[in-house]
Amino acid sequence: MSKLCFVGIGNPGLKYNDTKHNVGKDWLIKLSNYYNVDFLYKEKVDAKIASSHNDEVKWVIPSNYVNNTGETVKKILRYSNLTNENIVVLHDDLDLNPGEIKIKLGGGHGGHNGLRDIFKKIGTKDFYRIRIGIGHPGNKDDVTDWVLTKFKSNDKKVLDDSFINLINVFDLICENKFNEAQLKLHS
Repeated sequence: MSKLCFVGIGNPGLKYNDTKHNVGKDWLIKLSNYYNVDFLYKEKVDAKIASSHNDEVKWVIPSNYVNNTGETVKKILRYSNLTNENIVVLHDDLDLNPGEIKIKLGGGHGGHNGLRDIFKKIGTKDFYRIRIGIGHPGNKDDVTDWVLTKFKSNDKKVLDDSFINLINVFDLICENKFNEAQLKLHS
């Protein structure tokens, strides 16, 4: 029986790989490689699914676009024993500096269309998020283009270091020790 479900937000297709908007999906894939999990496509939920930690952790890569992520999350909740509080969404965050990581339960969408769609489709904001900073372009009119660009080399280095920090606390997260993981991320 699954206790947690990690969902990596990102767009499908090679042209979106390594873009800022796909950092949640990209990090989930990197984490899954670290834990040697294998994904299988499940049409019923329109996503690639995997399990680890004695089937207590579910890994989900939605096959739909960021703006439709809520549909997959809704289906995961419908076809599993999971509740909203068991969902952990990895996503890009404009309000954080590149590589900054915050763990959060609930809150607003901050303009993120993937989060907005999840709220709309499941009717609540009460799920965990791993917010991964991508920085802000400085002008809100530039956001759409910004999130679809790839990271600059200096930001990639910062993100690689941050990813190691996430790996170092990931087992705590899998044990539902979110506060302890958050403290370690910031020390």
